[in-house]
Amino acid sequence: MRYLGGISGSGVLKYDGKAHARASYDFDGFFKEPLGVTGSGEIQLAPSALKSVFGRNDVQLLTDDGRLLDLKFSEKELRTASDVAHVDVTGELPTAGGAWSH
Repeated sequence: MRYLGGISGSGVLKYDGKAHARASYDFDGFFKEPLGVTGSGEIQLAPSALKSVFGRNDVQLLTDDGRLLDLKFSEKELRTASDVAHVDVTGELPTAGGAWSH
């Protein structure tokens, strides 16, 4: 596994194909054969919005720069009134030589 760097920004959290809430993100990227590029990190959004999507399997983030990322929640439980959750990320991540900062 090779560390690629990080990406961060904002976007729209979606589920069932519909916009749900604005969110910010901070992800680290990794390249691993044969999977390719994957990521993990945190999303931050209003506690009530996070609570309504936490644990769902169909959550996506449409970033402001146009990438559609699939999110999977890493934690089993959400802390009360939390506005941050840890996620695993796949989808339209930058390539291994792409926009990752070190």
